[in-house]
Amino acid sequence: MVRLGIGTPAAIEVLVKRLRSALPWLILVIACCPCGASPGNAGCPAGGLRAHDTPNDVGQSVTLEWTGEGKTKLSIMRSLAPEGPYEPVGEAAAFKGTFDDLMATDGTPYYYRLACPTAGDTAYSAAAGPVTSKSNWFNTGRLNALALTILMFTLVVVYISVARKGKPLFIRKIAGLGAIDEAVGRATEMGRKMLYIPGIMSISDMQTIASLSILAYVAKRSAVYGASLEVPNTDPLTFTAAMETVRQAYLEAGKPDQFKEDMVTYITYDQFAYAASVSGKMVRERPAANFLIGSFFAESLIFAETGQGVGAIQIAGTADVAQLPFFVAACDYTLMGEELYAASAYLSREPVLLGSIKAQDIVKAILLAVVGAGIITYAFGWEFIRNMLAAV
Repeated sequence: MVRLGIGTPAAIEVLVKRLRSALPWLILVIACCPCGASPGNAGCPAGGLRAHDTPNDVGQSVTLEWTGEGKTKLSIMRSLAPEGPYEPVGEAAAFKGTFDDLMATDGTPYYYRLACPTAGDTAYSAAAGPVTSKSNWFNTGRLNALALTILMFTLVVVYISVARKGKPLFIRKIAGLGAIDEAVGRATEMGRKMLYIPGIMSISDMQTIASLSILAYVAKRSAVYGASLEVPNTDPLTFTAAMETVRQAYLEAGKPDQFKEDMVTYITYDQFAYAASVSGKMVRERPAANFLIGSFFAESLIFAETGQGVGAIQIAGTADVAQLPFFVAACDYTLMGEELYAASAYLSREPVLLGSIKAQDIVKAILLAVVGAGIITYAFGWEFIRNMLAAV
């Protein structure tokens, strides 16, 4: 017998017998191995793929959902036909169970399937589709915002109607505005002027518009008491508007002859040159009262500190949160945030403004009550109010 270098003939015979006995087990292992591309969900840790248009969106989005577990990275495949070819559009972990395809074209039908990496190859889930994306006319998740908007407009109309009928509407007294007459009277008694600084922004800024409404009241009281008023400006448009505001105030007070055009001045558009000029005027002329009302930046502390140093009574107001600490520290009265915008309604008592402010206050009170109720109910495990407010 020819020797093969692997042992004696008896050893070869034993090896062959062992191989024959192990052959059924080897066949079973090969049959159960998940290698190779397999149809359906064979070897894939995720299944039950569903595809639908993403609800409550503006379109161009398809939502995929599946059931799965584990951290296996699934490749999201998309095609225009059920038989393919499929191209990857994203990845997601199997346990996530959802994926939004944000690259869909509205009106185009798509088919989707999941590519699952397995030992040595890739398995694919069953295809889902066809599905098309579309834009939605209404977001049902924002019904709470719609209800709040309707309530707000209804209250505004109701309270404006009430104010026009002459019925009194209570608005909380704002201390800073109540002190205007005190400041004007002090300037009159001392025979010194008042400085009104309407901020450094243009007339397009809401704070500047609110400041001009307060300026109208200050100018009218100045005309009544015979006090001296000066309004230095850093913006040409604000300068023009302030000039007409003061002129009209003196006319309404019945003393148009007391109005002088040099009451309203234009200094410079440069921020710190304006700050230096006004601060120098404060030091030289020592005004009895300063009104710092409008939009301010770094010059806020310069004005407030200089005015406090010369002993002027100071009334400030701004909605710039970063500047409020300086005004609170160096001024006698400060209008904070919404108080600045409510000032025109408080001073003029005009029905439209009064009705709007009153309606806003009612809505704020309702929201505070609902939020408070939501905190209490959530503590007891009831999430209805919390869910209702989730999208506001």
